[in-house]
Amino acid sequence: QVQLVESGGGLVQAGGSLRLSCAASGRTFTRDFAMGWFRQAPGKEREFVAAINWSRSISYYTESVKGRFTISRDNAKNTVYLQMNSLKPEDTAVYYCAADRVRIGKLSSQYDYWGQGTQVTVSS
Repeated sequence: QVQLVESGGGLVQAGGSLRLSCAASGRTFTRDFAMGWFRQAPGKEREFVAAINWSRSISYYTESVKGRFTISRDNAKNTVYLQMNSLKPEDTAVYYCAADRVRIGKLSSQYDYWGQGTQVTVSS
């Protein structure tokens, strides 16, 4: 089994920054897992934000966060990060970390494990 625990969410003013962390653990977790971040705003469906493969050679971003968010990972610590800069009120959502055993991707349905989420609120 795999456990994912997010942290780093909070309340920030528009234009500010936050760094989310996701710590992975569990007997079956390996560094080969691709990792992703998704978010869900009130009344909306969960949407893809960013993803990174195990070797950090490939990363994907949704168009609305390109140039503002950066996904990274520290395989020695089994931790993935999401650095969020120039935050906007429309970034307000619960952010979820996810892990995929096989491949990097943008579809939530492909991910095998999920964290509980961390709230990010951006005030205008």
